[in-house]
Amino acid sequence: QVQLVESGGGLVQAGGSLRLSCAASGRTFSSYTMGWFRQAPGKEREFVATITWSGNTYYADSLKGRFTISRDNAENTVYLQMNSLKPEDTAVYYCAAAIWALGYKTTANDYNYWGQGTQVTVSS
Repeated sequence: QVQLVESGGGLVQAGGSLRLSCAASGRTFSSYTMGWFRQAPGKEREFVATITWSGNTYYADSLKGRFTISRDNAENTVYLQMNSLKPEDTAVYYCAAAIWALGYKTTANDYNYWGQGTQVTVSS
């Protein structure tokens, strides 16, 4: 069983930055592919970014250049640095883990474990 706990969400003005963290349990965190997804009110959950065990990253096209995913395997933590935030980035952000995954994963169904989510609100 893997537990994921997100933190770092909040209210920020447009143009501002936030860094989300996701702390994971499990002795084999370094082998997990990790991902961030988000879900805005009335919309489906969408892929944001993913990072493999070796540090390879992949982003949603619309977010490239503004968001950066990273991981610290020693701390069992994955991060999402979000810059130049826009009101349309407002959503609940979820951390997810795919165990024994090969390569990065961009589909929610590829992930085995999910965090509870953290709210990000960007005001205009």
